[in-house]
Amino acid sequence: MSSHKESSHALSREADTADRFADPGIPPHGDRVTDVNPAAAKRAERQVALLFALSVLGTLLFFFAYFFMKPGAENHVAGVRTQNLLLGLGTAFAMFGIGIGIVHWAKTLMPDHEISELRHEIRPEADRQEAAAIIDQIVNESGIARRPLIRNSLIGAAALAPLPAIAMFRDLSPNINVDVLRHTAWDKGVKLVRDPDGTPIRAADVQLGSAFHVIPENLDEQEHKLNAKAKAVVLLMRLDPAKMKISPGRENWHVDGIVAYSKICTHVGCPVALYEQHTHHLLCPCHQSTFDLTQECKVVFGPAGHALPQLPIEVDADGYLVAQSDFHEPVGPAYWERG
Repeated sequence: MSSHKESSHALSREADTADRFADPGIPPHGDRVTDVNPAAAKRAERQVALLFALSVLGTLLFFFAYFFMKPGAENHVAGVRTQNLLLGLGTAFAMFGIGIGIVHWAKTLMPDHEISELRHEIRPEADRQEAAAIIDQIVNESGIARRPLIRNSLIGAAALAPLPAIAMFRDLSPNINVDVLRHTAWDKGVKLVRDPDGTPIRAADVQLGSAFHVIPENLDEQEHKLNAKAKAVVLLMRLDPAKMKISPGRENWHVDGIVAYSKICTHVGCPVALYEQHTHHLLCPCHQSTFDLTQECKVVFGPAGHALPQLPIEVDADGYLVAQSDFHEPVGPAYWERG
């Protein structure tokens, strides 16, 4: 009996709530200027087409900067900055033009009536016919069939917009000339110097647990100094030789536990810059690839594809650390051809 009374009270409360909070319905629709003024609609159509044309121009600007701007040896840094600026502006205009153009099109020319529809039972054939009818309705309401200026400019912008991304992804292809990364500024007898002051490093100055950011002494002689530095920079560390696992053929690549490895992570090329003295691990801050210094910088964690390349070093007659040769393998990420 008690349960029946509670149910009756609950139904009564729901009815009272429905009476107090009635469905307000869809608000009245207000016509826009473009709905009643054909000249305004035509003007909005031209504005949308202009935005799509801006997207096309942005894509062309990107291609011009990417393929035809070659920073020269003089003012190389300024040339690279200008090229990057144009690449960024081109990409921004390409995406901005399409995005704002579609928004402007929807706000000014597409129907903006609010509607409310009930859910229908889903039946395969009926559902297919309904979906086809909805698509036809969308095409008709968008006006794309009767507005060729918008249609053609959108097709042109949409066809060109993905091309910059394709061009950049092409540079990740295995067909890239790996010789760009196979050779660096290191060579036999080139001194290891501190970055950035260029001070030569004596073997006696490298203590157990220490780490130095090192560049080749001949960096100023390179045609493109920044590019040469990016490829050649290494980390110099010293650890107990008894803890080192050395592969055959590398027995003389270190100097009493002093070793030098490429600073370029073999995942996507970020600079490896963190050294854990107690674990002898090198860490890449970008994606947490971890390299074990005691195992010739073998990958022990993370997405990197292979060990960091080792630079063979020795001591010259004056006690300074020098390179025995260049790296014996290309530096850089693993997705490039390394054969």
